[in-house]
Amino acid sequence: MIVLGSTSEVAQAFVEKALQEGEKFEKIYLFTSNKETTERFARHLDVKFLQQSEVIELDLMKEIDYNRFDNVNSNVLFCAVGYLGEGTDEGLYDNRNTERIIDINYSKLVPVMNYFAHKFENRRSGIIIGLSSVAGDRGRQSNFIYGSAKAAFTTYLSGLRNYLFDKKVHVLTIKPGFMATKMTEGLPLNPKLTATPKQAAASIYKAFKNRKNVAYVLPIWSIIMMIIRNIPEFIFKKLKL
Repeated sequence: MIVLGSTSEVAQAFVEKALQEGEKFEKIYLFTSNKETTERFARHLDVKFLQQSEVIELDLMKEIDYNRFDNVNSNVLFCAVGYLGEGTDEGLYDNRNTERIIDINYSKLVPVMNYFAHKFENRRSGIIIGLSSVAGDRGRQSNFIYGSAKAAFTTYLSGLRNYLFDKKVHVLTIKPGFMATKMTEGLPLNPKLTATPKQAAASIYKAFKNRKNVAYVLPIWSIIMMIIRNIPEFIFKKLKL
């Protein structure tokens, strides 16, 4: 398995869930911009599951030498790359913040996804799992820079799923709602609408095994976002969401 964004609590919980369920991987490739933290997780996988893994440094904000990845081969890719950035009030007109949100969540991420998608296409097998966000379902004033990047990523995954279908490669889009992770620490999240990494991992694993196309981590979010998407614009623009 290839894991992009392997310091993510959700990514790590998914890896553990898959191994607990008996999935077999010759090697797990842990791509990370934080090598020290990821190496601790790699040691954990070795001790708990006797699972071989390899930590590979990847910083999307730096130039990428794709030749380093020539020997990375797998049948599953799990992408949990994400960057929330500063909220709209604090960061809307901070161009560095805006660029970083767009780069990490979309523009610098897609070429990496394409690199591995091409390998899957050539092999005519594989599953790609991409974590997008409910924030991409409709632009809301509270986080529309982040939401716009995730909307682009959702559209990319949709097109990739369509393109790879007859190449025998499946693409699964995951749309988490509120998540209790480091990225959302300190935010006032409704506990009834918030999933833990373990809950998310179980939901994603179920969608993975059932070869879903699109799945919300908590089913309630599909209803919430259906309502939000269908609010008429003349009303929606007046709301504080």
